[in-house]
Amino acid sequence: MSHLRAPDGTVLCEHEGHHEPDQRAPRIVQHEHAEHEHSHGLGDRSILRSHAGIRAVSWSLGILTITALVQAFIYTRTLSVALLADLIHNFGDALTAIPLGLAFFLRSAKGERLAGLAVVLAIFISALVALGQTIERFIHPRSLSHLWLLAAAGIIGFVGNEIAAQVRLRAGRKLNSPALVADGNHARVDGFVSLGVLAGAVVVSLGLNLADPIIGLVITAVILHITWESWHTVSRTDPGEMLDG
Repeated sequence: MSHLRAPDGTVLCEHEGHHEPDQRAPRIVQHEHAEHEHSHGLGDRSILRSHAGIRAVSWSLGILTITALVQAFIYTRTLSVALLADLIHNFGDALTAIPLGLAFFLRSAKGERLAGLAVVLAIFISALVALGQTIERFIHPRSLSHLWLLAAAGIIGFVGNEIAAQVRLRAGRKLNSPALVADGNHARVDGFVSLGVLAGAVVVSLGLNLADPIIGLVITAVILHITWESWHTVSRTDPGEMLDG
C-alpha cells in the first residue's frame, strides 16, 4: 500500500492491485444449499410414499378381512363349495397386504417387488385349495340350504372386493407401485368372481345342485388366470422405477 499526498496536504491511500469481489463462495454455498434441499425433498417424498402405501394396504386388509369373515360365517350355514373357494381367496388376498405393507414400511423397491411376487404366490395357493375343494364336491355332491344367505354372500364379496380394488388401484397408480396395481386388479376381478356365488345360488334354487361345484370350478379357473396376469405385471417391473413416482 502506498501513500499519496494531495495538493492541499491531505494524505491519500492507494491500495495496490485491483480486487474483484469474489463471487465463487456464495455460489458454492448456494449450490450446497440446493443439494441439501434436493436430498431433503427425496427423503420427504420417500416417507410420504411409505405412509401412503401403508395406509392403502391397511385399509384393504381391513375391508377384505371383514368380507371374508362374513362369508365364512355364511359358509357354515350353506356349505357351498363355490362360496368356500371365494372366501379362501378373499382371506389369501387380505393377507397379501402384510408383505406389501412391510415393503412400504422399509421403503424398499426391491422388497416391494418381492412382496408383489408373494401376492402372486398367495393367489396361486388359494387357487389350488379351491380346486381341491371343488373336486371333492364333484365326488361327494351335497344339497345346499339357506340359498338367500348364499346370494347375500356373493353380493358382500363383490362390494368388499370392489372397495378394496379402488383403494389399491388409486394408491398404486399415484405411488407408481406395480405390486399395488396388480393387487388392485386382482381384487376387482375377485368382485366379479363373487357374483358367481350369487349366480350359483340362483341356479341351485332352480333345482340344479351340480351348479355349485361347476361354479366353484369356474371361480378356480378365473383365480388361475388372475395369477398369470399378476405374475406378468410384477415380473416385468424394474425395481428402480418404483421409487421414482
